[in-house]
Amino acid sequence: MPEPGKTLDIDTSPHLKSGASVDIIMRNVVVALLPISVFAIYLFGLAALVTLIAATLSCVLTEHLLCRANDKPSTVGDWSVVVTGVIYGLTLPPGLPVWMVIVGGVTGVGLGKFLFGGLGYNAFNPALIGRAFLQAAFPVAMTSWYAPLAADRFVTLPSSTLTLPFATPVYDVLTGPTPLAALKFDGDVTATGDLLLGLTSGSTGETGAVLILAGGLYLIARNMMNWRIPAAILLTVFVLSWIFHRIDPGSYPDPVFMLFAGGLMLGAVFMATDMVASPMTGLGCALYGLLIGALVVVIRLWGGMPEGVMYAILLANAFSPHIDNLIRPRVYGTQRRESP
Repeated sequence: MPEPGKTLDIDTSPHLKSGASVDIIMRNVVVALLPISVFAIYLFGLAALVTLIAATLSCVLTEHLLCRANDKPSTVGDWSVVVTGVIYGLTLPPGLPVWMVIVGGVTGVGLGKFLFGGLGYNAFNPALIGRAFLQAAFPVAMTSWYAPLAADRFVTLPSSTLTLPFATPVYDVLTGPTPLAALKFDGDVTATGDLLLGLTSGSTGETGAVLILAGGLYLIARNMMNWRIPAAILLTVFVLSWIFHRIDPGSYPDPVFMLFAGGLMLGAVFMATDMVASPMTGLGCALYGLLIGALVVVIRLWGGMPEGVMYAILLANAFSPHIDNLIRPRVYGTQRRESP
């Protein structure tokens, strides 16, 4: 029997490498999300502000109340649910009725996180669970867009924002389709400059691609994000889009459009990199990103919907534990398991 204190345990990752606790990491993610949120409010005014506040508060209160109802200490202090709320709000259309925002937040945290056991146990990204529920339950509201930079955006709220529960939203002047919808249904390609500057319609936080990349680089520089996941996603989308565009430029958009249109940047940087729902190994993260990138291209080019980032990430979340099992590294000093 080994002497106390003399046992050397060797195991696979993850290993504790620094003093960065969960709350420190999550606070840094919030910091990285702040410029994106501020830019969204600049573009869409009070509509974006109310959406982000309602999304964040609904997620935070849901987690707190569920913890209390189950005689558990509240886990709001680790900031993970704040990150969930902000990301969830950024995926929603500005002007979405507040009651729908709240329903999605409760669903995302209640079903997507708490039901699995809380932080560290959720199989799927909770923010995307909430958005997916709204997409299925309220498809018209989730595809109704307001134009950015409206003259009165800081003094008035869209009529749809304060719609009573279960009432049909009344929309003010709506803008045209998003760049992806315009391409799929009308064959129109949005100018690259507008995509880079975020001067397009879309979800609250998906248009600020440059700021999203800057936030990702900040987290990567602080070693709080696995760079392999966004790199693999963006590289896969670029390569596949380039191939199809070279084959038939008239039918398939160029890779720059595919990278900066829609929610790809937000999904690749802040949602696919969920530490719980993504693989643990470097190779696993690369394969995970490749799968997401390929699914995004397939859904965008041949699917019935113009956007596929949400579904691609959720499907990859389901594959994540299987990827870990398939490429589990061998513990140093042991032999690989022989096939039966």
